[in-house]
Amino acid sequence: MQLKALTLPLMLALLAVGAQAQTVYRIVGPDGKVTFSDKAPETPSKNSPAVVTTTGGGDSAGAGLPYELGKVAARFPVTIFTGQNCPPCDSGRRLLVSRGVPFTERTINTNEDLQALTNLGSDSSLPFAKIGGQNLSGFSESEWTQYLDAAGYPKTSQLPTNYRRPAATPLTQPAKAAPAASASDAATAETGRRVRPPAPPADPNAPNPNNPAGLKF
Repeated sequence: MQLKALTLPLMLALLAVGAQAQTVYRIVGPDGKVTFSDKAPETPSKNSPAVVTTTGGGDSAGAGLPYELGKVAARFPVTIFTGQNCPPCDSGRRLLVSRGVPFTERTINTNEDLQALTNLGSDSSLPFAKIGGQNLSGFSESEWTQYLDAAGYPKTSQLPTNYRRPAATPLTQPAKAAPAASASDAATAETGRRVRPPAPPADPNAPNPNNPAGLKF
């Protein structure tokens, strides 16, 4: 199916796949009173803009954002997977930053990261992006823009001036280093035979032909 043939409802349906985590809204009223609800408020407060916070799984993509942007980010969170020395990754990141799309960035640095990326549905092309439940392999400005439009992200940045984008983190945690092998274990691995530890020095006072009684001197 060609991307151009996708209708807006179909694109939204694709984006919504996998984005079923429960959302809890933190609503700040005109009087400053904070309430929590599983239903989004119909209109934001004029005197005190409502702020959306999501819980119940996934990243808090809508935390601390203006109401409308937070609602979109909570429903269709954006995550990009990038690598080092990757110009297309830089282009994708710049598009999201310039448009004011809040996103999470995960880096691909090891074979374990690459395997985990493949398990997420990627064909190993970077950048790899997830917009809600929609996977996008490689960077195409027109394609990314169409899906961001379909999700409802504003075309110009609505991020507050104090917004700070989360730092990029590796997709997988590095494995813990194995404990160093002892000298005998290393010798066993090399020869295939267990090395007998050296015998302790003989006790000069132990029984022997010259001292059958084991007398101590």
